[in-house]
Amino acid sequence: MNIDPFLIWLESTALSQWIVGSESMFAFPGILALHAIGMGFAVGICLALDLRILGVAPAVRIAEMRRFVPVVWAGFWLNAVSGVLLLIGYPTKALTNPVFYLKLLLIGAGLWLFRRIGRRVFDDAGDQRAQSPLVQRLAIVSLVCWVGAITAGRFLAYTYHRLTALS
Repeated sequence: MNIDPFLIWLESTALSQWIVGSESMFAFPGILALHAIGMGFAVGICLALDLRILGVAPAVRIAEMRRFVPVVWAGFWLNAVSGVLLLIGYPTKALTNPVFYLKLLLIGAGLWLFRRIGRRVFDDAGDQRAQSPLVQRLAIVSLVCWVGAITAGRFLAYTYHRLTALS
């Protein structure tokens, strides 16, 4: 299956050309900044929860961290929208790179783990349940997924073989 016709079409759309070709701060630089901000909220809070489960900041009650769940999801959706726009700007760069698919897999796993951990610890008995070996293992795997997703995302800037469909 040859994906090039789709990539050529997507790269020729007005939106794609505006994202990569405009000098506006609202184009590529602004979208990338929003992507970083969304990542900071979503991943930062997930990492804070994982670290709390692993014993960092024991004075903070885990149940109190539940109030940040909407911020995680807002950050995720900001990342999803900005990520799609970045993908539209450089579809060949991402869609022909296995690291992109690894990043998506790690994000999916991280979100699944966040929900699974949350179901176990976001109540009054959460601090006690957080000490269970299962929850602590989930927190460690979650940390690995989020660090891996961020690393894979950064590697996308350097590991592509084709920037555009015609290159």
